[in-house]
Amino acid sequence: MFPIEYFLGLILIGICAGFASGLLGIGGGFIIVPLQYFLLKYIGVEPDLAMLISLATSLAIIIPTSLSGAYRHTRSMDNIIKPGLRLGVFGIIGGAVGGFVASGLPSRVLEIIFGCLLLFITVNNIVNINKEREDAKIPFNLISTAAIGLLVGFSSGLLGVGGGIFLIAILTSLLGFSMIEAIGTSSIFISLTAIGGFLSYIVSGWGVNTFPYSIGYVSIINFVLIAAFSVPLASVGAKFAHKVPQKKLKIVFSILVFYMALKMLGVLP
Repeated sequence: MFPIEYFLGLILIGICAGFASGLLGIGGGFIIVPLQYFLLKYIGVEPDLAMLISLATSLAIIIPTSLSGAYRHTRSMDNIIKPGLRLGVFGIIGGAVGGFVASGLPSRVLEIIFGCLLLFITVNNIVNINKEREDAKIPFNLISTAAIGLLVGFSSGLLGVGGGIFLIAILTSLLGFSMIEAIGTSSIFISLTAIGGFLSYIVSGWGVNTFPYSIGYVSIINFVLIAAFSVPLASVGAKFAHKVPQKKLKIVFSILVFYMALKMLGVLP
């Protein structure tokens, strides 16, 4: 039923997303979502259903992948555990709400939202490319933790990206985290917040999704093949992140995010 290039594409997604997740603390969703979407459309899946499957399966994959990267980061930075867990608790709630909202929106709307947010993040990183650590502009307390966790969690469930790309920008530009601290904290956060969105996609897709071998909108085939490669590669990427200068991490992060933004907006084929 599935062509061989479909399986090869899933394996390639797992390799790229896993390494990027550990290296940049982003969960890999910004790679997993659009590439899964393009693969599903390639084999003839209707666009709206392809987008929902991509979002749901991405969140399922992000959970074990991010846990793998988070474990490696915490071995070098134990100060990231508490903020990551605090943000993650609120992120689970936001992710669940975002997942239910996404199931009622057309795929093109999600693509445009996704692309615009990625462009914003790219610009923010370019502006602050030479800063290793910015001064905190807001205090890291219960109110800011709840607001950030809920908002980023909502974007996670809505866009199936784990929320790491948004959280890192917030932590570095508003809360005074260094890039490597933000990456580690984000790895913990997204491994938790993806749970809320993942569960909501299972519920909303139950009895509705017609794609073979699925639970709700989560594709079992996609999950197994991608996760089999993304989980071990996340640990490798996290280990590598501690050896790379922060400016170079920002440059790599910005290039990848900008490219995926143009893809989702339809500027690139």
